[in-house]
Amino acid sequence: MYLLPISHSEKFDPIASDVISEQGSAYVFHAEQPLNLELAPFFSRKEEYDVLYKQLSELRDRQSKDEKKELLKQIRKLRKSIDALVEIDYYPDETQAQVLNELSALELSIARLGEVNEPQAIQAHIQLLDKNSYQNKIWATRKRPWIDRLASAWLIKTFIDSTPTFIWLETPSECPEEALGFDFDGAAFSHINHWVTFEVLLHSFNLETPALKKIAEIVHYLDIGGIEPPEASGIETVFAGIHENITDDDQLLVASNAIFNGLLSSFNKNSSVLND
Repeated sequence: MYLLPISHSEKFDPIASDVISEQGSAYVFHAEQPLNLELAPFFSRKEEYDVLYKQLSELRDRQSKDEKKELLKQIRKLRKSIDALVEIDYYPDETQAQVLNELSALELSIARLGEVNEPQAIQAHIQLLDKNSYQNKIWATRKRPWIDRLASAWLIKTFIDSTPTFIWLETPSECPEEALGFDFDGAAFSHINHWVTFEVLLHSFNLETPALKKIAEIVHYLDIGGIEPPEASGIETVFAGIHENITDDDQLLVASNAIFNGLLSSFNKNSSVLND
């Protein structure tokens, strides 16, 4: 016999279907909770969360830019373990929230190891913009762009400004007044709420197609962490390779644009197949 809160009753459907498909019998009943019995403590996952929280704390204490690659590997393993526990935690309490908050903070902290002038997210409402007012502009961001800046530059050139000029800044303070900055504090476009710059641009210019949202999931994960899309690991390896081997940022953008064009084509094709 299985027992679940009514809010998760749909999880019984595949179990019942499997039993019935094997010529068995399966019944799903709604039972009222006894007045003098509190069920939640019987399903507490606190001890399991405590173990994971301890691992997060140990990882936080190890933070060093020299260990960034290994730390990313470990935090992603922890993300999978925590997500799996959340999936079966049917009576969540403050322990779950505490672990998830610590996980998100640590993912962001590790992602920024060794990075300079990484933007801090601000709380704000995103205004819808007309791309016709953003043509033939100068766009500025920090030099040696990584995934969010590269994806944002590709999005700008492909969907927003058909004739952009990109400049790569030593520091954000060097941004010319006439330029539109992106992905640094004080820029016209940067991290807002829980969104990275690429996602902010998507929302700002109403570009949220299924294919672009799929790319956004990958960019978000590779930039600040979160739930891992299945394609992310391979894409990260490709971008790490071109980033290491191409030292000229203009040439790096050309190479990354080709990758994003390929991803867009593939995701558009997959979306079309699903809709047929």
